[in-house]
Amino acid sequence: MRDVRDTRAAALSGILSQVRERIARWRRLPEVVQAVRSTAAATVAYVIAVRVSPEPAPLTAPLTALLVVQVTLYATITSGVRRVNSVVAGVVIAIGFSGLVGLTWWSLALVILASLAVGHLVRVHEFVPEVAISAMLILGVTQVGGAAWARVLETLIGAAVGLGTNLFFAPPVWVGVAGESIEGLARRVRQLMLRVAEDATGTAPPVQATARLYEARRLDHEIVEVDAALRQAEDSLKLNPRVREGLLHRIVLRTGLDTLEIVTVVLRVIARTLADLAKAREPKPLFGPEIGPVLGRLLSEIGDAVVSFAVLVTTDVSRSAESAESRLAEELATAGATRDALARLLLEEVRHDPRQWQFHGAVLTEVNRILDELDTEHRTRRLLEELDRSGREQRERNPRLARLRDLVGTPRLARLRGLWPGGRNRATPPGRSP
Repeated sequence: MRDVRDTRAAALSGILSQVRERIARWRRLPEVVQAVRSTAAATVAYVIAVRVSPEPAPLTAPLTALLVVQVTLYATITSGVRRVNSVVAGVVIAIGFSGLVGLTWWSLALVILASLAVGHLVRVHEFVPEVAISAMLILGVTQVGGAAWARVLETLIGAAVGLGTNLFFAPPVWVGVAGESIEGLARRVRQLMLRVAEDATGTAPPVQATARLYEARRLDHEIVEVDAALRQAEDSLKLNPRVREGLLHRIVLRTGLDTLEIVTVVLRVIARTLADLAKAREPKPLFGPEIGPVLGRLLSEIGDAVVSFAVLVTTDVSRSAESAESRLAEELATAGATRDALARLLLEEVRHDPRQWQFHGAVLTEVNRILDELDTEHRTRRLLEELDRSGREQRERNPRLARLRDLVGTPRLARLRGLWPGGRNRATPPGRSP
């Protein structure tokens, strides 16, 4: 009997563990987070509007809250301001037209045209149709004044509730999701490099070499998806009270993705070169018995370095970042030695048979470009350049605020530059205190 109870308890514990893991995964999905937050904000806005608004069914308030609440705080604030501006502009237009003309087909056309024009002038962006909608709804009622101010009041309630939802319940920082996307892209690049390395060590028919080229081209679509995840992470860092030095995190992730995009482009060029070489040498192998294995080993080592680079870019903890940087430096040194050996073999091959020297030289050139992009010193220079550029843009955009920061303490740019000395001493990760 005890064995049966122990078995049931173990099975129940396993089920509960699976449920908790599934809930934890759901909580990390932007769609789930957005649905829960939007539902809660709309409900609270309706409850408040019922008690305050003179309208019997104040649905504008929950509608505004539903539209205002976004995945990130920055998007919530910008959408809230635009939404309120669009409603106020539409109400003002409707009040002006109601005092001059009634509701006819030509007056309705004038209201819509004027509302759309004003919407573009006040720069409400995606809420331009909302200006015309508000004006038409107000123009169609008999008590224009009461309905107009009731609609403005409900809009303000919905916007305030939506903003308060993100202020009191801070939205998640999507840096982790963007980091996983970047690491996933790096691993897919590595897998393709391994397949290209296998082709280089044997006799790859032109059809197979061309298939590798198509695989490299398909990586462009995955870069677009990773870029979308990174943009969401960048928005989640803006104006977020839980994030310190969000500018550095945005630059680190953005420059990391830019480097991976360059590596992907260069890999596509290598695949194209090998495809052309396979056609030129058919039915012979791509390379000789000595060159092929060395090139295959070099591409494998570069693939490992690409993954280590992605781990370095997405690692938040300083100690782990130092370990990732050391591993990347070792892998780049190993790949550099293999590259030198490959260069000597290719030089000897060209001396004996110069017919395909342009293909050999192209492969060696593209390999050097990848190693240069992954180099830690190159990355440090790139980060400092981006930090300098961001600092200049901020000073040009808000010169008074920049002077105030200089007077109060250490300039922000100088503090940010001190947080990335060659990949070490990383910034405090989002949501953690130093």
